[in-house]
Amino acid sequence: QVRLVESGGGLVEPGDSLRLSCAASGISVDHYAIAIFRRAPGKEREVVSCISPIETTEYVSDSTKDRFTISKDGAKNTVYLQMNNLKPVDTAVYYCAADLWNSCTDIVRRGEGAMDYWGEGTTVTVSA
Repeated sequence: QVRLVESGGGLVEPGDSLRLSCAASGISVDHYAIAIFRRAPGKEREVVSCISPIETTEYVSDSTKDRFTISKDGAKNTVYLQMNNLKPVDTAVYYCAADLWNSCTDIVRRGEGAMDYWGEGTTVTVSA
């Protein structure tokens, strides 16, 4: 059984940092592209960041570039999203999702329809 479990969300103030974790079981993060999506209130779900076993560079959306960094620990089978200098516009439910042996380029192009498995999400609220 495949499970993706997000953790690390919370209520923070503008300028603070959070580190989201996406712990996988039943699949290997070394064989799956792992993407972090978010859905802000009243908006569609969008790709924030992605890491793929078949690409040498990770993807980070333009709105989060220079603030968010994605990484993985194969030994822990976990992907991390380090979020720095958080802004109120980052308020959203953050989801991790997995797609077997795919590229982030394709995931960004196809969006959530590309993904095989989803976590339940973790809420990030950035407010003064």
